[in-house]
Amino acid sequence: MHIRHAQLGDIQAIAEIYNQGIEDRSSTFETQPRTSMDVQPWIAEMPHYPVLVVEIDGAVVAWASLSSYRARSCYAGIADFSIYLRRDIRGRGIGKTLLSALLSEAEARGFWKVLSRIFTSNVASLALCQSCGFRIVGVYEKHARLEGHWLDCAIVERVFPANQHP
Repeated sequence: MHIRHAQLGDIQAIAEIYNQGIEDRSSTFETQPRTSMDVQPWIAEMPHYPVLVVEIDGAVVAWASLSSYRARSCYAGIADFSIYLRRDIRGRGIGKTLLSALLSEAEARGFWKVLSRIFTSNVASLALCQSCGFRIVGVYEKHARLEGHWLDCAIVERVFPANQHP
């Protein structure tokens, strides 16, 4: 297993992995599959917001990314994160290794907080976040509908105190 920064050659695999998450209806409100062209801008933002991939035997099997939380300058030190694993490699500890690497990148880049919103029904993702030092700070009730059903989202955050200087 090798973790590295994503490259343009990874965009097809990243899209395929994300599309599995869309199909599973367990981790995103997205309903339309993404193409490689949809993914390409994420890679372009990498100088400030990294996209990491996990490679096993030369194949990209997972990815994680940071993205802008909000456009206001006061939020420049906060990043949203996403993490997606191919179905066949879930439950093997790869997600924890990848998320830990992404958090190290976030801290090294000076972010003081990383957060996300996770379906409250996605017990595995909530457990992953807890194992990586996140805490649930609230729940958006009936945040949005997915296939006619209201879903709640837990708001999780991980703070880096060393980066919270005046």
